[in-house]
Amino acid sequence: MQSKTVNIKKNGNLVYITFPKFVESGMVKHAFTTRLGGVSKGYFGSMNMSFNRNDDEKSVRKNYEIICDEIGINTDNLVFSQQTHTDNLLTVTTKDRGTGFSKPPFCDIDGLVTNQKNVALVTQYADCTPLIFCDTKKGVIAASHSGWRGTVKKIGQKTVEKMVSEFSCNPNDIIAGIGPCINKCCYEVDETVFSEFQKAKFDTESIFVKKPNGKYMLDLITANKNILIESGISESNIDVADICTFCNSSEMFSHRAQGVKRGNMAMIIELK
Repeated sequence: MQSKTVNIKKNGNLVYITFPKFVESGMVKHAFTTRLGGVSKGYFGSMNMSFNRNDDEKSVRKNYEIICDEIGINTDNLVFSQQTHTDNLLTVTTKDRGTGFSKPPFCDIDGLVTNQKNVALVTQYADCTPLIFCDTKKGVIAASHSGWRGTVKKIGQKTVEKMVSEFSCNPNDIIAGIGPCINKCCYEVDETVFSEFQKAKFDTESIFVKKPNGKYMLDLITANKNILIESGISESNIDVADICTFCNSSEMFSHRAQGVKRGNMAMIIELK
């Protein structure tokens, strides 16, 4: 696995990813995990970050301890949601710490926002598109899970709108990261998916390539990048990972490559 656009960090067996603009900001602690460096066994091997895939709970907790210790986050600060491919967003505070880790997760939430320190937002992935945000002037962060359904619903735009409406953020001050996901080289979808993007008034020519079999290759990266730019974020403020989860399934969890017998990766972000 290689990248020209994001940082691939290694410490022993642990491998994780950070975004250059977020590192340069000096405002956040963050990481996108891979499947390497944890203690999970079998097809969860080894850095599974999901409690909902029948992995040993102690192993998952240990995996969070490993990555959180690496990036300087207290596991007591973690906040999870149960993702269901919605465009539902929730603002969380210090009173929500431990949700999903030491107490039940929020349900039907695919994006989290906060302006408070010691609140670590956690979203999970195995092909869908990770989105993170930081207003470098207001000190507001967000993380959103954007599969094809979330992309159709423009959860990235709705995340920006929530940052603006609740915290008076200016999109010009927001940096964003688009994390590793299944890329257009590997993401074949059917006419139903294509039609949903048509109905939502997307420029389908820029994000779909029709195949001879009547199906399409979908470019989630470009779709989400366009959404963020249309939301007012400068293209120069967006880090885009050049890593396909399917192509790198030996180092990344990929639902398309591995099916249901797999773990999940996590995006974790916290204000310093």
